[in-house]
This record gives sequence, structure tokens and C-alpha cells, in this order.
Amino acid sequence: MPDTPDLPIVRTIADLRQMVSGWKRQGFTVGFVPTMGALHEGHLALVREAGERADRVVASVFVNPAQFAAHEDLGSYPRQEARDAELLAGAGCALMYAPAVGEMYPADATTSISVGAPAEGLEGDFRPQMFGGVALVVAKLLNQVQPDVAVFGEKDYQQLIVVNRLVRDLDISVGIVGLPTIRDGHGLALSSRNAYLSEAELAVARRLNGVLAEVGAKAAAGGPLPAVEAEAREALLHAGFSHVDYVAVRRAGDLGAFESGTVDGPARVLAAAWLGKTRLIDNMAV
Repeated sequence: MPDTPDLPIVRTIADLRQMVSGWKRQGFTVGFVPTMGALHEGHLALVREAGERADRVVASVFVNPAQFAAHEDLGSYPRQEARDAELLAGAGCALMYAPAVGEMYPADATTSISVGAPAEGLEGDFRPQMFGGVALVVAKLLNQVQPDVAVFGEKDYQQLIVVNRLVRDLDISVGIVGLPTIRDGHGLALSSRNAYLSEAELAVARRLNGVLAEVGAKAAAGGPLPAVEAEAREALLHAGFSHVDYVAVRRAGDLGAFESGTVDGPARVLAAAWLGKTRLIDNMAV
């Protein structure tokens, strides 16, 4: 598609680097927001935050095949590039980077990344391929864009922990900022996959954050975590979720388990549950 009147679009690493290097020669700082498109207010909040922290903002729109398993929704993941470009322009983005799969992953590429502990458990148990794919694409994007700061949403909290570890361990010179989850008026975390939900399913989905708040309150009060987590799983099923992958209270800093069985420091409650064929994740501070 052609550029929008307010937003240039590049599709190659060479064109991206030419734009960014030109900004840097002028003394501008660069912010970056990686996305998989199908943008909503949560993504736009990331762009605006990056704009508060840098002179120019690049947003990538790339549905990353490396983080999808064969049975997952890569083919049906919502794509709306023209609309995404309009939204990014309105949020103050200066450049949209929309590479093809072949640009990001040449046919003869062989490198992979294993992050280790932060990627284990929770999402790592149910989507074991995901964080290797996330780490690889984030490392490539950060190397391609060379931003001063990159902004990620706390909705994908384990991903944020993985990215922080990746940047630290590989000595990537970028500041990582986590932005609190953006929710609708009912408290549902905004997600591109919400588009899959029927009105009836949306009503059930909006119970998720309430259950997590209850888990957090019980955990903060000293409740035994195995019992608190089990009660939450039952509450989600009772609310109408078809299946619950996990509800877990973990250490906020590294998502390790509380060995004492009760909360004794900063904590996060995280959950993943299904409504029909749609998998929702959410988390909040305890």
C-alpha cells in the first residue's frame, strides 16, 4: 500500500536504516513500538508513551510466524494494515515498518535464541515455541531499528520479563519501558484477539479481571497460594470460560514461584483461559 499522507511506510531493513540514521544525524532520539498489527487503543498508548520519551517513533507491524505453533492462529490472525497506518499516524508515529516474512527471515537463516528461566512455565508450558520466536524477532527488530527506547505493554507480562532479560544478557543498548495494561470500560484487557469474541463471549471475558482482582486480594491477605489459585480456576469455569490453562501468583520481578506457598514480596497474578477457540491472557499486580 502507498504511504498515508502523514505516515511513511518502509518494508526493507535498508530503507528503515536510511530513515532512522537520517534522524540520528539530526540529533533526534528514536522510540520503538513492536506490534503484530490489528491495532487498538492499547497499542496506540504505547506509541504515545514512546513519543513522550523520544523525538521520533517507529512502529513495526509484523505478524511473526516464529512464535506460532502449527495449530495456532497464524493464518487467521487479524490483519488490517491500512487501518493500522491511519491509527499510527493519528497517535504521532513517524514511521511504520512493515517487512515481509522473507525480509525478516531469509530462507537460509539458522540462528535461534533460547532465553531460559524467564520463558519457562506459564505461557512457556502451553506455548513452548512462543518465547524463542519472540526473543528472535525482538532481537532482530531492536538491531534493525537501533532505538533509544522501546515500549512494551504489561498485558503480555511474561513477554516483558523475557525482553528485559534478553536485552540485559545480550548487552543491547536500549531502554525497555513497560506500560500498564489498557482496559475497556468493563476492565477487559484490550487485545487484538478480542475481535474473535461474540457478544456473549465478551460478557464472560469481562469477568476475568474481576477474578484476578479477587486472587490478588486473597494472596495479599496471606492466603495459601495453591488453594487460592485452585479457587480462581473454578471461579473462571463457573463464569463461563470453557477451559483454564493456568492461574498463578508469582514473584513480580522474575515470575519465580513463592517457595513458602504464600506471598512474601512483590507479586503478580497471571492467567490464561479459553472462550471457545479464543485464548485470553491477563495479569495484574498483587
